[in-house]
Amino acid sequence: MTDTLVRPSPASAVDGERVIAKVGWRLAPLLMAGFLVAYLDRVNVGFAALTMNREMGFSPEFFGWAAGVFFIGYCLFEAPSNYIMHRVGARLWLARIMVSWGLIAAATAFVWSENSFVALRFLLGAAEAGYAPGAILYLTYWTPAAQRARILSAFLVAVPLGSAIGSPVSGVIMTLMDGAAGISGWRWLYFIEALPAMALGLICYFYLPDRPAQAKWLADDERDWLETTLRRETAPQDENYWRALTDRRTLALGVAYFGAVMALYGLSFWLPQIIKGFGASILAAGFLAAIPYVCGATAMVLWSRSLDRRGGAVGHTALACVIGAVGLIAAAYAPSHFLAMIALTIAAIGSVSVLPSFWTLCTLTLGPADAVVGVAVVNSIGNLSGLAGPWLVGLIKGASGEFSHALLALAVGPLLTALLVMRRARR
Repeated sequence: MTDTLVRPSPASAVDGERVIAKVGWRLAPLLMAGFLVAYLDRVNVGFAALTMNREMGFSPEFFGWAAGVFFIGYCLFEAPSNYIMHRVGARLWLARIMVSWGLIAAATAFVWSENSFVALRFLLGAAEAGYAPGAILYLTYWTPAAQRARILSAFLVAVPLGSAIGSPVSGVIMTLMDGAAGISGWRWLYFIEALPAMALGLICYFYLPDRPAQAKWLADDERDWLETTLRRETAPQDENYWRALTDRRTLALGVAYFGAVMALYGLSFWLPQIIKGFGASILAAGFLAAIPYVCGATAMVLWSRSLDRRGGAVGHTALACVIGAVGLIAAAYAPSHFLAMIALTIAAIGSVSVLPSFWTLCTLTLGPADAVVGVAVVNSIGNLSGLAGPWLVGLIKGASGEFSHALLALAVGPLLTALLVMRRARR
């Protein structure tokens, strides 16, 4: 009787789509949950402002600027953070980021003056710096280019979901907890919504593998296929990661991202106050503010699938920007609150749908070596719009007394991005 030697399946026999699906289901939910909480902790200031501004005596101009100070700390520390993550591994570094920003977000509940608010917003940005670009870079270690948009979408959908889930939750916390133990609702909001970040940081440390070679939940042949496929896409490059700081591609992509997300942050920080201006209560504003982002999350998933199926990251990025700008312009001229909500929903759809197509374009343009620091630099430049957008809205609102002109100003950002991306593609 002859023993039969069982040989492992060749890499060519592996179902690549199934492998990527396993990777996505294993990694994306945790990273998405972390980004959802991060986004909520950076924009819940928009809900807190509904009562905080009056209690603390903050003017629209001061609030718009101080809320955006988050992005100064965020942008200063992003590139170093990504470099450290590449060296020490995602498991340790992303966990550190989550726990530290959770502690500072909770401390925001104890602000007592304008200066303390500005300082804590800066520290929150510095603590969170590196999570989003780090997670994007981390996902490139696991996903080939052909499947990257859908995996990035599963992570980036946290942006609209953070507002869609956070808006009603924030409204409920501020309504039900106001006055509990003699503490204002906006202070409870900061404290309660900071707790999940610390819990997720601990989970991340024990759950997240650094590289495919450590993925024991993949079969040997699946792991071999994934590593071989990723290695085949990676051209030999030197490890001068910091050259991305002066690379024209990086700077151009950063300016393009600035325009793309200027509208997103302008809406995120001010939408609750825009809707409250329609005559809604704090609780109603929480639920109404969720509508644009629920629609945006759905559109983002469909948009990324279209990109993976058809290709054309440039076209998908430019068209999403145009849709967002059209929504903002329509909202500025809407003759009724109902039509304004529809237009704001269109603006949100365009503003969030651009994210996976832009980051797919960015990672493909930079390549693996330059992406280590380049992704962080692009994200840093782009997220300066988180200071510029809300501050611009606050200045225009303070000067004119209404939001219409501010919405028109925000529309310039995504239109600029569409032009820059198309021009870059023609070159």
